[in-house]
Amino acid sequence: MKVSVTILTYNQKNFIGKAIDSALAQQTDFDFEILVGDDCSTDGAQEVIQAYQDKYPNKVKAVLHSKNLGQNGLFNTIETLKLAKGRYIAPMDGDDYWTDTSKLQKQVDFMEAHPDFSACFHNALITYEDGSSSHVLNPPDQKAVITVEDLVGEDEIWFMATSAVMFKNGLMHYPEWFLQSTSGDIPRYVILAKQGPIGYVPGVMSVYRKNRGGASFRDHYQDARFLYNRIRMYEGINKELGHQYDALLKRNIARYYRMLLDARQYQKRYFQRAGLALKYLYLGKPNKETTKETIRDYILPKWLLQVYSFFALLPHRLKESSR
Repeated sequence: MKVSVTILTYNQKNFIGKAIDSALAQQTDFDFEILVGDDCSTDGAQEVIQAYQDKYPNKVKAVLHSKNLGQNGLFNTIETLKLAKGRYIAPMDGDDYWTDTSKLQKQVDFMEAHPDFSACFHNALITYEDGSSSHVLNPPDQKAVITVEDLVGEDEIWFMATSAVMFKNGLMHYPEWFLQSTSGDIPRYVILAKQGPIGYVPGVMSVYRKNRGGASFRDHYQDARFLYNRIRMYEGINKELGHQYDALLKRNIARYYRMLLDARQYQKRYFQRAGLALKYLYLGKPNKETTKETIRDYILPKWLLQVYSFFALLPHRLKESSR
C-alpha cells in the first residue's frame, strides 16, 4: 500500500461526501486506501460514511467511534492513523476536498524523488462558506524547501493546509504537550521538519473551507483557556527543539501573555493581571514605550496613579487657591 488517505470528520454530513469523492477520483499508478475517521458525529455523517464503505469495500474503510474522543479531533486523528497501512499519509478534514485528480500521484512522485524529505505540501484555495471571498494560501514565491527555521518565529506561523500535506508514515509521535494542544497542524509540522525537510509541490490542488461563524478564532484571543493552551504548546515546541530557538519562542510566548492581559477572565483581577504583565515584560522585553504603557495600564493600581496625580497637582492647586 503506497498511500493511506485519512479523512477526519465530526458533524460534517453536508461535506463529507464531497471529501470522499475527491479521494476516490484520484488517478494513480499505485494502490491507496481511504480511512474515514468519524469522532461520533450526531448529524448523520456516520451513515453517509458507512454507505461509502458498503459501495467501495476495497477502497473505503469507515473508522466510526462510538463516543467522542475529544481534544479538537486530535485523538480521532491518532486512532485513525494507527490503522494506516500506507508508506505515506495524505490527510484531509471532512469539510475540505481535493481539486486535482493527480494530487496523490504528484506528491508520491516528489517523495520518491526526495527520500530524505519528511513531507511535502501544495497550494490550497481558501473559501468561505458564505461565498463572500476566496484566495490561495501560498504566494507565487513560496519557498521550495521548508526547514524547522521556517516554522519558528516571534509570531504564529501557518502556511500549510491540512488537505495539502503528505508525510511519511511512522514519523509522528505525540508527547504530552501535543496531546493537550488544541492545534494539530502547528506542532505536527515542527515534528516532521525535525526529521527532514518539507518540500513544496507547485499547484493549487485542494480547497480549505472556512466559515466565519465557527472557524474564526477572534473570540479565542480574549479567552484565557485558549491563550494558556497556546502558551503550553509553544513551551512544548521549545522543549521538543532542545531550546535551540529559545529567544524566538519566548518572544512568541510573550505575545500570549500580553493577550491574557485583556482576557475576559482577568478584567477585574488586578493582582493576577499584574503578575501576567510582569511575565510578559520578562519574556518579551518590549521597547521602552511599550514597557512604560504596560506598567501604567496593568501593573500600577489605579488608586496609586490617582494619589500620584493628586500630589503632583497639589502645588498648582494650592497656588490657585491662594490667589
